[in-house]
Amino acid sequence: MLANAIKKRLNKEEGQKGFTLIELLAVIVILGIIAVIAIPLIGNIISDAKKDSDVASARQIYDAARLYIAGESDGKFNRDASFQITIAEMQAKGYLDTALSLPSSKDSITGGAVLFTKDGQLSSVQIAPQPLGSKAETKVPTNADGTATTAGGSFTASQVLKSVAATPAP
Repeated sequence: MLANAIKKRLNKEEGQKGFTLIELLAVIVILGIIAVIAIPLIGNIISDAKKDSDVASARQIYDAARLYIAGESDGKFNRDASFQITIAEMQAKGYLDTALSLPSSKDSITGGAVLFTKDGQLSSVQIAPQPLGSKAETKVPTNADGTATTAGGSFTASQVLKSVAATPAP
């Protein structure tokens, strides 16, 4: 008798294959909630990574400028006034590649400079990108308030020097 009851129950369940509409709706709602939370977070992570990659490029340009001063000026930073070393100068002397581009936008770097105070402290690193397919720009494109209009722009000394703190020592 027990065997017959089990057989009837199994036969009944065999005819009910799949999920109910309520179960499907519950799964769709849960997936929607996860998507609403995850998509902005992923977008922020990508945006932060692009900014960090541009700062890392500015750090490499700053390091090339220090090597330029060591090689071309015998390491003498003390000057009467603040000074700058242009990216073009460093490229001409072989301290930087001639084909530079920003990692975040893949735009070519067509100009810019590393600015130092008169005692040799970094003031800022300016990068002028050329958007793909446009004519070359030689100055950093900025808004009226001084912020960059495209990727690149001006990086302060604290941004550039902070990037080295995040890099582990060899």
